[in-house]
Amino acid sequence: MTLFYIVAATGLGGLLSLAAAASLSRAMLARLVSHLVSLSAGVLLGTALLDILPEAFQSRVDPRSLFATLLAGLLFFFLLEKAEVLRQSRKRADLPPEARPGGTREPPGRGGWSVIMGDSIHNFCDGIIISASFLADTRLGLVTSLAIIAHEIPQEIGDFVVLLNAGFPRRAALGYNALSGAAAVLGGVIGYFVVGPWEALFPYLLVVAASSFVYVSLADLFPQMQRPMSWRAALRQLGWLAAGLVLVAIAVAQLGPR
Repeated sequence: MTLFYIVAATGLGGLLSLAAAASLSRAMLARLVSHLVSLSAGVLLGTALLDILPEAFQSRVDPRSLFATLLAGLLFFFLLEKAEVLRQSRKRADLPPEARPGGTREPPGRGGWSVIMGDSIHNFCDGIIISASFLADTRLGLVTSLAIIAHEIPQEIGDFVVLLNAGFPRRAALGYNALSGAAAVLGGVIGYFVVGPWEALFPYLLVVAASSFVYVSLADLFPQMQRPMSWRAALRQLGWLAAGLVLVAIAVAQLGPR
């Protein structure tokens, strides 16, 4: 049953994202992304601080080791993103002047392939995180899956918009989104067979998962929310953020302690 839960949880986010992208127009997608980003930030931050980290620190592992793992995880995700930024900067420098920012748009599909590759790797890692969470505890697996799905839906919709802007036909963009989503299922299955025998590593894996949630929330999602806006828009944004935190708190309370 654990493997079934893992496959179902890793596949659900991709299916929901695909259904949302297929049913909404480009204009509607662009309007929804900002709200879903705020909701996702609340869910990710709440899950990391209210559920995953408390679960990891309930183990018999030395807290200093777990804090060191948290620090290493944050630095790893920072360096990973830094490498991507440097790669993109080098790529833009190699473009002819008319294709650089401020000139003609980049040729169709050129930026889209990077999005597909990066999204596939990210989804594969999400699958491993979900697998480790379910192997640690079914309740924790459910909450972690909800957090990842809440993050995955706006991310996948945003990637879909990027692919459309890069010149991909709508059907091709949906197809590539589906393939990248399948990487999460692959990561979940591999994680089930590889991570399972090493249960002693679960607290560390959970802390790494929490570090990814904290980093994505504070380094990626929160800066997107700090653009100039009216008071009414700011209140709506805070409402979506609070809704994400409340959803996690309710899920943790309803599912109960381990």
